[in-house]
Amino acid sequence: MRVLVSDSVAEEGLAVLRQAAEVDYRPNLPREALLECVGEYDALMVRSQTRVDAEVIARGVRLKVIGRAGVGVDNIDVDAATQRGIVVVNSPEGNTIAAAELTMAHLLALARYIPQADRSLHAGEWKRTQFTGVELSRKTLGIIGMGKIGREVARRARAFGMRIVAYDPFVPDAHIRQLGAEPAPLETLLRESDFITLHAPLTPETRGLLNRERLARTKPGVRIINCARGELIDADALAEFIESGHVAGAALDVFPTEPPPPDLKLLHQPQNVLTPHLGASTVEAQVKVAVDVAEQIVAVLQGGAPRSPVNLPPIPAELMARVEPYLELAKRMGVLHSQLADTPIERLHAVFSGEWGDLPLDLVARAALAGLLQRTTDTPVNLVNAPLIAQQRGVQLEWSVRPETELYPDTLTLTAYTQSGAQKLTGTVFGRADLRIHTPERPVRGHPPRRHPAVDGTPGSPGHHRACGHAAGQLPSEHRGDACGARVDGWARGDDSAGG
Repeated sequence: MRVLVSDSVAEEGLAVLRQAAEVDYRPNLPREALLECVGEYDALMVRSQTRVDAEVIARGVRLKVIGRAGVGVDNIDVDAATQRGIVVVNSPEGNTIAAAELTMAHLLALARYIPQADRSLHAGEWKRTQFTGVELSRKTLGIIGMGKIGREVARRARAFGMRIVAYDPFVPDAHIRQLGAEPAPLETLLRESDFITLHAPLTPETRGLLNRERLARTKPGVRIINCARGELIDADALAEFIESGHVAGAALDVFPTEPPPPDLKLLHQPQNVLTPHLGASTVEAQVKVAVDVAEQIVAVLQGGAPRSPVNLPPIPAELMARVEPYLELAKRMGVLHSQLADTPIERLHAVFSGEWGDLPLDLVARAALAGLLQRTTDTPVNLVNAPLIAQQRGVQLEWSVRPETELYPDTLTLTAYTQSGAQKLTGTVFGRADLRIHTPERPVRGHPPRRHPAVDGTPGSPGHHRACGHAAGQLPSEHRGDACGARVDGWARGDDSAGG
């Protein structure tokens, strides 16, 4: 077995690979050279520099697995890899602590003017009165997004005596309380927080989450920290509110364009604390992601299962052909549930009634879960990672089989439970092209599913439908009632506030 490593990774990760395979370590490999040699390898390991597009994947005729030593997979064409039956793995947990600690560093630096005082002293000045800051104790920290990093930030902020208010429309209130935070609507968080830190994924709903209108609703003197995604904040609006004094300052590790343009106003405001995207830049984080991905590559090459697959490992073509319409049906039903729910969904129960034969019902249930979760995160949600993401968000999945059926030979009943009650959808497939979804009041007609080798929630993927995926309470008014290509007049509920 041969592994190509085309970006710089920690030596500890290379050591793991060398124990099981022949490794060619060629960091900063030019694209032309990559295209020429990738066909000789069984695995490819990259970080963010190497672009693994469809052309590279097509040349990698022996590739079984592509590993990204980091969190995002923006530089990998996951759909092309899936079509080729290539497993894509990453390390979603590797930089969690590093990012959370950087957030706390930004929080403290912003509160106590540490970078400004440091620059002043280096310039030979001694201006103590100019750098009077504020204490974190007894202040309110608003956390937007209670995923892995948001939870770690909450844990650390509590040690400073801060009150934690959290907003995440996809995490049940009970789960947020278990994390030591107070669940609150976004408007309440904006109004009450002395500090606001963002840890939301970048999705169409969260792009520009802190825009001019929402910044105007924040508490005067608020301080804002963003170590997540630069596009979550309207940078021009933020600069204006800092200039007016309504926002006391911002601590930013990410920017809408990186590196930021020299004329970005935020760069020229002395009260801001700015770093060049250092969230994962610790020795420990780099070792963690390298070892984690290396171990997963070895597992796949040896016929095992990876811990953090981004796409669906290949399954027999004959089985995929038969189960494919039901995977699409289940995914659409999950997306529709996410649109109809007016409060976070805590439990999803699938009941398979009738004659399902040898179809993998656990995969169908997971497809429903993937549809439900696909717009809650910027991590691709698929059959393999949907249960992990659901666990992180406090959503339970259950499924059962019932031999008899009241409607059709094979029926899927999907019930979503929220604090407001239960919501039920029933669906079936006629032939391979006609999907039918029923609510208690009316049927929903679907259009033929597109063929795809894997159920993948990534926007633009073969299994993705543009009408799908608006999260609970996030459906724009012009699309309400239009779910997954099926019309459901009067069923979508919720407001237009963005979520994280």
